[in-house]
Amino acid sequence: MIPLLGLIVGILIGVFIPYNIPEQYSSYVAVAILAALDSVFGGVVSTMQKKFDMGIFLSGFFGNALLAAALTYIGDKLGIQIYFAAIFAFGNRLFLNFAVIRRLLLNKYTKKDNIKDNMIDPKEV
Repeated sequence: MIPLLGLIVGILIGVFIPYNIPEQYSSYVAVAILAALDSVFGGVVSTMQKKFDMGIFLSGFFGNALLAAALTYIGDKLGIQIYFAAIFAFGNRLFLNFAVIRRLLLNKYTKKDNIKDNMIDPKEV
């Protein structure tokens, strides 16, 4: 549950240490946060499936966030709103990971194996 702990610590830091992001950077930060949240939810899924690897998590966390911010920057320079592609991709993966988490929790607490059979593995998508 290291990713979940990191998410909680990050939220607490964000709440108690006020920091204003300049408006011209808000789209970069928003897309980077979305990408980072996707990695956190993926980390939670892999932890629940007992497949968590810290190296994969950290490289995905920082790599996805930097790639998303870089695509947003390139899109701004070209006058194209490329960040919509990142928003769609990471948003879709967030919902897929949430669905997997929900199914794993339902399976655990209801002790039914039929929920697991219909589960979508976000790495296969």
